[in-house]
Amino acid sequence: MDISIHTTFLPHTDPDASLVFYRDLLGWEVRADVGQGTMRWITVAPVGSGSAVVLEPPAMADGLTDVQRTAIAEMIENGSYGFINLSTPDLEAAFDKLQAGGADVVQEPADQPWGVRNCVFRDPAGNTVRIQQA
Repeated sequence: MDISIHTTFLPHTDPDASLVFYRDLLGWEVRADVGQGTMRWITVAPVGSGSAVVLEPPAMADGLTDVQRTAIAEMIENGSYGFINLSTPDLEAAFDKLQAGGADVVQEPADQPWGVRNCVFRDPAGNTVRIQQA
């Protein structure tokens, strides 16, 4: 069976700040930007990649209660709602660029007991962005 990841979704709370992080700091291309204000769906992806990330307004699913929407907002705020694992051939250079660009550093590059070297950031919405050495 040949199945690949096409698109995954992460919430955004500030579409313009998210663009700065994903487009300007990570160097990803913007494939689509639809809607207006905070009600925007922005598709970003590494240049040349077949996979993409859609940055979307949080808690947009039909049928959510106010309590559920509040819980989602709280999870986004504390960084426990959305996360993504990325890889790069040069972890130190990626870390230095993101840190110099003002990204929220959670963990500097470190060797992990499970055999990878990685670092961790939070994007402007609070999503955890873990980057490991390829």
